[in-house]
Amino acid sequence: GTCYQQAKRVLHAAVPDRLHARERETGIIRQFLREHIGGRRPGSLYVSGAPGTGKTACLSRVLLDCKDELAGSKIIVLNCMSLSSPQGVFPAVAQQLGLPAAAGREGVRRLEKQLTAQGPMVLLVLDELDQLESKGQDVLYTLFEWPRLPGSRLVLMGLANALDLMDRSLARLSAQPAGSPQLLHFPPYTREQLSAILQERLGQVAGDPVLDAAALQFCARKVSAVSGDARKALDVCRRAVEVVELEVRSQTLLKPLPGGEW
Repeated sequence: GTCYQQAKRVLHAAVPDRLHARERETGIIRQFLREHIGGRRPGSLYVSGAPGTGKTACLSRVLLDCKDELAGSKIIVLNCMSLSSPQGVFPAVAQQLGLPAAAGREGVRRLEKQLTAQGPMVLLVLDELDQLESKGQDVLYTLFEWPRLPGSRLVLMGLANALDLMDRSLARLSAQPAGSPQLLHFPPYTREQLSAILQERLGQVAGDPVLDAAALQFCARKVSAVSGDARKALDVCRRAVEVVELEVRSQTLLKPLPGGEW
């Protein structure tokens, strides 16, 4: 494709081969999975950070990189935005485990029996975890107490925007430090980090730069001041490329034919 199509492609918020400025967080997630899945130790990890700080991308990258290490375990990834209610997480997990759907306490009991029976380790990843907040927080408490059940083979990872979800909604868990979730926070990207991400992506396009370096710096400065959201920075640059592409296309269409007249 043209350089503009190439630029738009590399600016899409897909999971890159290397996540810039997230080496520490990637390492912590990888170590957590090795200790708990590889070591057959149930446990939980709560990952917080504003949208576009790389939480889901980092986890996706680690799951891809550790595919061989995780081969013997059952991996369930659910986006809680897709559930019609917080209680909908239980039948969704049951379906992934091949259990017949059962509502209410019966369904939860059946799941608990399955997760404490002999078998491979189960990694349950719940993205947009804050969607499961409910009256009394019974859904979240039930999920985070599963890894603490005798004989549990569950490793739970929850991802959400709120830094204070544990303190606000799951205060009872911290009263029992032995079973409280490990916490990992993703800070917003800085101007320098956003600039490096944009340059790294656009550096994959052959030929002259599609967007000026000063324009990338300007975009990084503006986005870091508001949110530090990498997806927003990629989106702004992609739109800028579309504008340039349209301008170039219209100029090409309006050029007179050689030796001809308008």
